[in-house]
Amino acid sequence: MANAHFPGFDVTAANRIDSSGLRGASQRVRASVCRMKIRVALPQAEIAWCRGWLQAAQADMLMQALLQDVRWEVHRIRMFGRMVDSPRLSSWIGDAEASYRYSGTRFAPQPWLEALQPVRTRLQDETGHPFNSVLVNRYRSGNDAMGWHSDDEPELGAQPLIASVSLGATRRFAFKHRDDAALKQTLELGHGDLLLMGGDTQRHYNTPCRELRARWGSGSTLPFVRSRCAYPVIKSG
Repeated sequence: MANAHFPGFDVTAANRIDSSGLRGASQRVRASVCRMKIRVALPQAEIAWCRGWLQAAQADMLMQALLQDVRWEVHRIRMFGRMVDSPRLSSWIGDAEASYRYSGTRFAPQPWLEALQPVRTRLQDETGHPFNSVLVNRYRSGNDAMGWHSDDEPELGAQPLIASVSLGATRRFAFKHRDDAALKQTLELGHGDLLLMGGDTQRHYNTPCRELRARWGSGSTLPFVRSRCAYPVIKSG
């Protein structure tokens, strides 16, 4: 049914959720993922927003653990033809073989943190999809951001399922079609929310964090992915 606060979205209660939201056996979202799923009604995309996927206390504990235990880095990225410092703190964490190339830089994963393992396990159990890595982003203030981009790197495969958990300050997250600027949608992701992006979403849409700037303090995003290298293919799960 429609929700007046989120025009263009389909809101489905958990007891009505089916697996049609994300196509393919390895990319299906099971009914237990969240109590309330908001399906973003954009063509050529498979996007589900699970509000309050983590309870407030769980999200608080996870954020404190990450702030304390993550080895934060300022990554060098390519922007407008030159290498610059990324305007956020990040850490690539995952299985030993889950290296990842982004914006001209190859990242070797840091070992999994104890605090992230239950989140990874729950995501795998509830989606039926293996995840072998996560990019933890820390936005320290409204000046930290991420530009328009698509997670379409070869390591992620043709139709990656990306599960992004938000912590801390509420942030704007937008989608804009690559060929039709009129096809767009903006979400406000809160503390403990889960955003699932599958199917052809990364092929047809760019997502920014340029407008995803903290208005009420610092925050973090945790996109869990299944990364693979061309030689060899990484085994995960």
